[in-house]
Amino acid sequence: MKQKEKISQKQKVPDLRFPEFKDAREWEEVSGDFLFASITNKNHDSNLPILAITQEYGAIPRHLIDYQISVTEKSIESYKVVEPGDFIISLRSFQGGIEYSNYLGICSPAYIILRKIKPLYDHFYRHFFKTPKYIQGLNKNIEGIRDGKMVSFKQFSELHIPFPAFPEQQKIADCLSLLDEVISLESRKLKSLQSYKKGLLQKLFPAEGETVPELRFPEFQDAGEWEKRKLGEVCVMKAGQFVSATEIKEFFIEGLFPCYGGNGIRGFTKTYTHDGSYSLVGRQGALCGNVNYVKGKFHATEHALVCVPGLGINNLWLYYQLFKMNLNQYATGQAQPGLSVDNLVKISVFSPTNILEQQKIADCLSSLDALIQEQSQKLEGLKSHKQGLLQGLFPVMGE
Repeated sequence: MKQKEKISQKQKVPDLRFPEFKDAREWEEVSGDFLFASITNKNHDSNLPILAITQEYGAIPRHLIDYQISVTEKSIESYKVVEPGDFIISLRSFQGGIEYSNYLGICSPAYIILRKIKPLYDHFYRHFFKTPKYIQGLNKNIEGIRDGKMVSFKQFSELHIPFPAFPEQQKIADCLSLLDEVISLESRKLKSLQSYKKGLLQKLFPAEGETVPELRFPEFQDAGEWEKRKLGEVCVMKAGQFVSATEIKEFFIEGLFPCYGGNGIRGFTKTYTHDGSYSLVGRQGALCGNVNYVKGKFHATEHALVCVPGLGINNLWLYYQLFKMNLNQYATGQAQPGLSVDNLVKISVFSPTNILEQQKIADCLSSLDALIQEQSQKLEGLKSHKQGLLQGLFPVMGE
């Protein structure tokens, strides 16, 4: 059988190249079917794990993630075998690239299984198939694709794919994989901080049926029970002012102010309604009940409630109290959920009689929020760094 010809004899080099490859040959551009074949192997006894094909985890056994879709034993008979090192074209590859499998399992026959037919370093292509430029190429090559349709093997084969020497493939892949490990570690740190905050919130405020919190700072152990009050006594809640959608800009420029609506920040406007520090509660929309602590000059629309603390109430403590209450549970209406101020002000809450205890709780939680924000920014910085590397380590194909 005649060997498949390469699609192009063009050669390129990336913008970023490791020193040991500065004088190496340029990269070749080849067609997808020069490196991969479409595999349809249904020879299995149905005892292999069923794989979910996801953009976040790649191909992964369904039982390892929250993936609840039932299938019949009869339908499983038609499932395809996926081997470690295989790539999968999914229904959403035009959106998130081509997925990779570390597992032996089976997947729906709707997917296209790609298996290498030339010596190559799997993880080089695992990263390349997720680059924005390659995904753009998928979209360009498949104009008009919509949900329910899939990239065909023919369409995959028509795209140009880089084919550098094996040692350079490995060097690039190892660099990006190491960065992925760092990102994963920092992501776990962020989730741990967020989980810790969630638990701390529950313990620093009284549980249902209790009048004191489970955790209390030593200097307030003998301060007595918290006072039961209506939310309307703890703060005054008032809706903001209407602003036309045409006056709200998507991006910040000098002279504009943040604009908050029912689902949080909406954009930026030329006007502001408040200047200071306030808790804002979204009162209209799918995310009604969300709480933001806003400082400085901002515009609150009629779909946001501005909360002014009552006498003897610490402003920042009020924010955490509102945040903990999960106000969305009080929303009414189906098509357009909303919160009624008349209902909210009647909700019972407990507050420390000593404003210094409120301050202590607020300081503790705000310090934790600062750590979470710092960790979040660190994680975003690493992700941005990876995107820059992806752009620099792979030349643009097909041009």
